[in-house]
Amino acid sequence: MVSDAGNHFAADDGWAMASHVALSGLMAVFPFIIFVAALAGVFGEQALTGQVAELLFRTWPEQVAGPIAGEVQQVLAQSSGRLLTLSAAISLWLASNGVEAARLALNRAYRVVDRRSIVWMRLQSLVFVLAGAALCLLLVLLGLVMTNAFHWITEHLPWLRPLQPVLALTGLAGTSILVVGGLVAAHLWLPSGRPPARELWPGIVLTLVLWLIAVVAITTYLATFANFARTYAGLAGVVTAIFFLYVVAAILIFGAEFNASLRRFRSERAGG
Repeated sequence: MVSDAGNHFAADDGWAMASHVALSGLMAVFPFIIFVAALAGVFGEQALTGQVAELLFRTWPEQVAGPIAGEVQQVLAQSSGRLLTLSAAISLWLASNGVEAARLALNRAYRVVDRRSIVWMRLQSLVFVLAGAALCLLLVLLGLVMTNAFHWITEHLPWLRPLQPVLALTGLAGTSILVVGGLVAAHLWLPSGRPPARELWPGIVLTLVLWLIAVVAITTYLATFANFARTYAGLAGVVTAIFFLYVVAAILIFGAEFNASLRRFRSERAGG
């Protein structure tokens, strides 16, 4: 099945689709963060945006996330609350383009032709961005509540302070929830056709495992062999981010191809 998925990945222009998803995803990061900042400002918590950015970049290698996170912080620092609010609608639309790129890739992987209304699909993409922004803010707020509660408890019960490293795991748990939830939602609702929900887990689990392997491999490669700064000069941060997102996008598409191959195998076995 892995071999069949690989063959269909190549036949479905998986590498080209991964490039499209990677570039669209990178172009969606900044608008998404700006939209989150505007949304947080509505509730008077614009300072949370930096922590949302940290939450999003936690699954990226440090060498990749560092330059992009720095640019995000610079954009937020130079933008007034009014400007962020005025640009929220445009940012929401631009961020939804990343969702549309993922939809196209998943439709190609599951070999379906999407005949749904363009308006309906764009509205669905906007809902994805809104839900993602709300979930990011919710996870950050929960993390702050837990941190403040832990500090209050340790003031009265000092012997619990050694448990503070356990609290740090909540941030990783929040990022894990965001990644897994996004993957499940993408496979469930973005493509026009897909296997039954119970048959989606193999590809999702495979995507997560390959993602972890890719993070470790890319981190090691960038730290040991690669020298993007010498090759690309001032574009090194952007090129590194595109390279990472390209690998992640290819893994996402391959996970969907694996699900499709698994379903073909089951159908052939049942027919035989």
